[in-house]
Amino acid sequence: MVTTRPTLQGTFGMASTTHWLASQTAMAVLEDGGNAYDAAVAAGFVLQVVEPHLNGPAGEVPVLIAPGDGRPVRVLCGQGTAPAGATLAHYTGLGLELVPGTGPLAAAVPGAFDAWMLLLRDYGTRTLAQVLTYAIGYAEGGHPAVERVGETVESVRELFETEWTASAEVYLPGGRAPRPGALLRNPALAGTWRRLIAEAEAAGPGRETQIEAARHTWRQGFIAEALLRTAGTPAMDTSGERHRSTLTGDDLARWEATYEEPVGYTWNGWRICKAGPWSQGPSLLQQLALLPADWTAWDDTERVHRLVEGTKLAMADREAWYGDAAGAAAVPVDALLSGTYSHARRSLIGEGASYQLRPGSPGGRTPQLARHAHTAAAAGSAGEAAADAHRPVGAGTGEPTVGEPTVSSDGSTRGDTCHLDVVDRWGNMVSATPSGGWLQSSPVVPELGFPLGTRLQMAWLEPGLPNSLTPGRRPRTTLTPSLALRDGVPVLAFGTPGGDQQEQWQLHFLLAVASRPPVRGGPDLQGAIDAPNWHTESFPGSFYPRAMRPGSVTVESRIGEEVIDGLRRRGHRVTVGPPWSEGRLCAVARDPETGILSAAANPRGAQGYAVGR
Repeated sequence: MVTTRPTLQGTFGMASTTHWLASQTAMAVLEDGGNAYDAAVAAGFVLQVVEPHLNGPAGEVPVLIAPGDGRPVRVLCGQGTAPAGATLAHYTGLGLELVPGTGPLAAAVPGAFDAWMLLLRDYGTRTLAQVLTYAIGYAEGGHPAVERVGETVESVRELFETEWTASAEVYLPGGRAPRPGALLRNPALAGTWRRLIAEAEAAGPGRETQIEAARHTWRQGFIAEALLRTAGTPAMDTSGERHRSTLTGDDLARWEATYEEPVGYTWNGWRICKAGPWSQGPSLLQQLALLPADWTAWDDTERVHRLVEGTKLAMADREAWYGDAAGAAAVPVDALLSGTYSHARRSLIGEGASYQLRPGSPGGRTPQLARHAHTAAAAGSAGEAAADAHRPVGAGTGEPTVGEPTVSSDGSTRGDTCHLDVVDRWGNMVSATPSGGWLQSSPVVPELGFPLGTRLQMAWLEPGLPNSLTPGRRPRTTLTPSLALRDGVPVLAFGTPGGDQQEQWQLHFLLAVASRPPVRGGPDLQGAIDAPNWHTESFPGSFYPRAMRPGSVTVESRIGEEVIDGLRRRGHRVTVGPPWSEGRLCAVARDPETGILSAAANPRGAQGYAVGR
């Protein structure tokens, strides 16, 4: 197959991110003597500047860490919890049935900043000033805005001009949304980082001392004070009302990023590592567990059909079982991944498309679904006429065309995010999926230059569910980076933006890597990324308003008429998208025998890039 770009190969270092400036930032850090973790932190902060519609400092990030010295893979959790005041009674007392998709009321405790600091402190070698210099430069001096930033700002212009005026000051300078290629500046954000560095350096000369001082400033210093002032100011959200956040100083002061063991599953010699069921990570493992031994014999139509049906089963389990629970309510991950359970679930996949949400009963436990899930399923089935379902993407559907979020005039977003992967010459490997704190999520904090996040919208406002809104618990997140090992050695880091599509696109990528012949002796990463892709929305969405489209499959037109017709004959409601519209994957790899490094990035949207040497 002719690919859009070559799979890069080298021996010094590789980085792949969803924006070329972040990729080159990571490479600059490696060239300056930093390791993969230093590079990831610097690139992460640059992504907050150049992709502000996809992530921000007050968002969240899960990180998978694979040290080159043989230490085990770890998960660094940068997903904040629900504040102490975020009770079901508080939200339902406001007359809400869902957590709003925008505004301060949807804010969890911000998690991304502390996670990046912990990664830098424990695994990095650079100082705070060294990793922040790139983000400061792009925020202060400006960077050429990508098309989607201006489109996003334009879609929420009225909201910014009439309600979120601090956001208008940053993103509608002179009353104009950023034009593609025009320099976009955020001097307030640059000033925040400069002041943070000054206060950190005043705390003492040591690298770790300064990082700890920065963490304290975020939680209890001038940054915390500014966040709380804006959080306590009522602001318009998707409910049509003005609400204030439940976030308090105690919430900010007490929360810290944490390390965890990954959840893993061995498939065809690959050991895939994911974050736990507070993310949707195990759903990728469940989809792998549903594959039969003869999956490589499927033709194209059979392959898409069976993978779509497997996704439906895994995502139904996600809805019924995943969440941040402990004790007797803990998620039965081992049972969900067991051979017996997977075999029984596989038998549910028939020749035709399923329109039902069918969670299983691991260990004999009874699944529980939110009332809204049943409502969404009924509404989706009733409102999805076959002719309408066959319409092209972009024909008044509101569907994204490059895997980025669709933003309505009230700021509500079908969420998306960023991704980065880095591997260095010492074999250190990192995969991270930063998100949240989008420019359209909540009003910009005037003194800081960035808004709060809205991750609480993923929790349900009814009791007794694994993902019920609960103070001190993490809302289940869609963010889900991946690491793969062979013979116990890390060999592949990958991930993608895309909200609920992330684990679908990552499955397709992994299967393509596993089944494609090597390129110059290494994995054909670019060919796997370039291959035609698809997704289904036959389960409740994680983002407000939590809609679903039973029986739906959205495919790239490149997949071919034969496959499209075959899927329709099997009963799938097929939406045909543009030829390059599904997935925004990044990936890096390392051959432990030769030390050869590889990297590739998604060409869709003309924004992601891999670099290396």
